[in-house]
Amino acid sequence: MHGQGRGGAVICLVVAMALWGSSFIALKLAFAELPPLWVIFGRMLLGSMVFLLAWRWRGRIEYRGGDWKYLLGLAACEPCLYFIFEALALQNTSASQAGMITALLPLLVAMGAFVFLRERITRTTLAGFLLAMVGAVWLSLAGSADEHAVNPLLGNFYEFLAMLCAMGYTLLLKHLSARYSAFILTAMQAFIGSLFFLPLALLSAPLPDEITALGLGSVVYLGVVVTVGAYGLYNYGVSQLPASQATGFINLIPVFTLIFAALLLGERLSFWQMLAAAVVFAGVLLSQWRTTLPASPAGVLD
Repeated sequence: MHGQGRGGAVICLVVAMALWGSSFIALKLAFAELPPLWVIFGRMLLGSMVFLLAWRWRGRIEYRGGDWKYLLGLAACEPCLYFIFEALALQNTSASQAGMITALLPLLVAMGAFVFLRERITRTTLAGFLLAMVGAVWLSLAGSADEHAVNPLLGNFYEFLAMLCAMGYTLLLKHLSARYSAFILTAMQAFIGSLFFLPLALLSAPLPDEITALGLGSVVYLGVVVTVGAYGLYNYGVSQLPASQATGFINLIPVFTLIFAALLLGERLSFWQMLAAAVVFAGVLLSQWRTTLPASPAGVLD
């Protein structure tokens, strides 16, 4: 890949991680006023509306026989199953323990990309992943626990299932990105997510009679900025970089979450949290160290 294209992909991924990090703050504000499934449905519906308005800039669609199962699998992995397992996990385990499981995602994707996409993994990339994972785990442990782990074993298992869904999503995304634009893939997620979460939201709880501007604004931010922006930027980044390298940026999410929590909620970062955040950044930078490996195929799932 040319340096300019690679640099653009890296910038897109960093911005996507920042947006996802900010989403935890927005979710906290939205969940305080709305049932969780209604929040998820609302963000998917708003994202769908944005994509419909911008449909003329949808980009390439090169459907190939059998793609329907990959497209359906992509949406099933994320947002559908991923959000369900994530919600179940946080109901049973602490945020710190869930964070430790989340740190496994880059390594899971690296292994999956090696098996299914024939992507080669250098020792430098693997070392960067390991360093970032250590930093992410350290970051989780350094934070003060504010959630009660009702059933940590079950909760951690749900979180691991969520990471498997995220792994499947990334591998399918890499496979499909050669024939579909990031716009199309992101829009499809929003459309299917809206249809999937509407009946679940209707069955879960009624909508409240009143909602403040802050709660409504949080849902709008999640739907327009995070669902459209973060997923769009991430999908573009994955289409331009090997899947195993692109997911190395996932470990930046807890770092950005802490930064936004400090700026917007007044939470202070401890010395150990700042040091752990620096380790995460160092690991991501190491995993992106330039190599001379030949370019990997777009995907060989067929």
